[in-house]
Amino acid sequence: MPEQHQDCSNCHIQACYSQTPDNGPQFCPTKTKQSSIRAALDLYKSDPDIKKMAITAARTEGRSYMKWTRVEDTIDFAREMGYRKIGIATCLGLMEEDRILQKILMVHGFNVVSVCCKCGAIPKEEIGLLDNEKAKPGTFEPICNPVAQAKILEEAGTDLNILLGLCVGHDTLFTKYSRAPVTTLVAKDRITCHNPNAVLHGTGFYYMRLLQP
Repeated sequence: MPEQHQDCSNCHIQACYSQTPDNGPQFCPTKTKQSSIRAALDLYKSDPDIKKMAITAARTEGRSYMKWTRVEDTIDFAREMGYRKIGIATCLGLMEEDRILQKILMVHGFNVVSVCCKCGAIPKEEIGLLDNEKAKPGTFEPICNPVAQAKILEEAGTDLNILLGLCVGHDTLFTKYSRAPVTTLVAKDRITCHNPNAVLHGTGFYYMRLLQP
């Protein structure tokens, strides 16, 4: 088993969410990572874009806390930021949800551009995947194409891009290449109907296998 380092997951005080942060454990980053924390604060204060985004995010949290869904949070954040055109990078398996989300966003006054993950219809073999590595060997399987999704949304001039169920790794590539800021609305998890947090609450029984080396 990899070596465990002392970090926030090993803290049961959360003194950082109090007026006495010095009461945290000795490994608390509030104590040990002051240079990084000061650098972050300097950015919040000095970089106009980061400052606006941080304040807007905090305002959305304040208005929505225990009242709004994540869809409503996204609408509020985008509106306050002054975003007008929103991109959706969607999984092929969530096209119906994509259509509903697009309708909701348009009702609230946004221009919306949606791009499916399979755009381009590029065979997986073309990037070097072996047939026996495909989900269904012996069949045509196009790659998920998050880099193209990011580039197409950049060409469209989107102000904010929403991830709608892209696979692990594909979402990473999309975020890496997206010109516009990215927020996740749906995290892909076919087994839990896209509720990956269920696994973290189920390791006592249903997902005990995840705690086995």
